[in-house]
Amino acid sequence: MHKSYQPLKPAANRFLQQKWEQSSYEEHRDKLQEERMSIIERDNHLLASRLSAITRSKGLVDHRNHYPQHSLNTQKRKDKLLQVTNENQKIYQRILTQKSDYRRELWEDDWEKVKRRRDDVARYPRGVTNKQKPAKVVKFSGRSQRSSSGVEDDSWETTEEEEEP
Repeated sequence: MHKSYQPLKPAANRFLQQKWEQSSYEEHRDKLQEERMSIIERDNHLLASRLSAITRSKGLVDHRNHYPQHSLNTQKRKDKLLQVTNENQKIYQRILTQKSDYRRELWEDDWEKVKRRRDDVARYPRGVTNKQKPAKVVKFSGRSQRSSSGVEDDSWETTEEEEEP
């Protein structure tokens, strides 16, 4: 009995009294929630109108700085830049006038010798020779040849290429 519903007012039917009080309590909670929501919506509307008024108005304070920034060492930086540029020009002229210690002609001659020796020693000549170029087109009728992987292989068909003069 201690856990059963005990109404504040005496009632003939406790079950109905509990239902009525529960429904009135829920109505009261819904009313409070609606009031809170209406207050929030009103405040949001006021804030939105204030923000739109601020964006529409020009404003009363001039906070823009319309002057260029001045540096106290501008002249010093320009002088340093000129000095570095002059030094670079002098170094560039010295490099241009200096004769090279390496003789390019000897290097090119040595490279030609190495290429000739390499071609002489090699088992097969470098590059494609005229003997390796196909002379005519050979087409086979019937089904195409397939490799062991099942992929169609057209490498066995040759095409005729024009010889360059």
